[in-house]
Amino acid sequence: MTPALLDHAPDLNAKGFAAHVSTFKHRLHTQMDWSDAALAGILDRYPREHLGVFTMGEDACDRSSWRRGEITHLPGERLIEIAKTGRVWFNLRATNAWLPDYADLADRMFGELESAIPGLRTFKRDVGLLIASPRAQVFYHLDVARVALWHLRGHKRVWLYPPEAPYVSPDALEAVVLRETAEQLDYQPGFDAGAVCIDLLPGDMVSWPQNAPHRIVNGTDLNVSISAEFLTPAALVRANAIYANGVLRRQFGLSPGLGGSLSPVTLMRAGLARLLKLSGGQRRDPLAPSFRIDPAAPGGLAAL
Repeated sequence: MTPALLDHAPDLNAKGFAAHVSTFKHRLHTQMDWSDAALAGILDRYPREHLGVFTMGEDACDRSSWRRGEITHLPGERLIEIAKTGRVWFNLRATNAWLPDYADLADRMFGELESAIPGLRTFKRDVGLLIASPRAQVFYHLDVARVALWHLRGHKRVWLYPPEAPYVSPDALEAVVLRETAEQLDYQPGFDAGAVCIDLLPGDMVSWPQNAPHRIVNGTDLNVSISAEFLTPAALVRANAIYANGVLRRQFGLSPGLGGSLSPVTLMRAGLARLLKLSGGQRRDPLAPSFRIDPAAPGGLAAL
């Protein structure tokens, strides 16, 4: 029998899981190999053209220092060396779509969550592996989908903020969903007074309400986590309603509220969003690469 991944889950139903910051205990950090050699092997198997690499400054308010890079066909072993000594964040998005063993892992992870949380139904599952340098950070941002962050190696501090003003305005939330901007938001240190701050160790997992802004700072060691993104029926309706609100605000000058996740008005706006997406109305603002991985350069990064 395959051993369970979850060691402890809070006593929540799907509604409570959606509404609150939830912490779990898991065994994934002991059931798979997360050594340097194992991580290098994963990097060698993962399609290099889909590998995201980023660097950033040290000021939590300077989100402009978040930069995308280009990565050459260096072996995974060299990339791990750069991650341990530099200031980079490797993002292996949708690892479950590219590596069969991670597709099986995704089924186990979400299967156990659905078994532990009555009423939970997940789809559009994206299991991404995150490998990040000591002291690297992710700036204040939000995700469109729901997220469960499974921590595997190192020490990480996460700040989680309510998905409402003043932490995020309706216009800023809509801009992210419409892909007019990246996921990052303007951050003010005073926001921390309203945050839930959690220190993650290997074996910890945390999930938070949909669209809740958050930021992350690594400890003094290499960090490895799995970011398990997913949708539920209510999360999909909310995302589509936000999309429709953004269009109504921008094209017709309206100031629509969001309302309840399954209210008649929200459901109507969700249907409108589906039609707008089918018409090709979604915009993108990609972050252009500004550096490349180069072991001979300081910190392993060379300007393009």
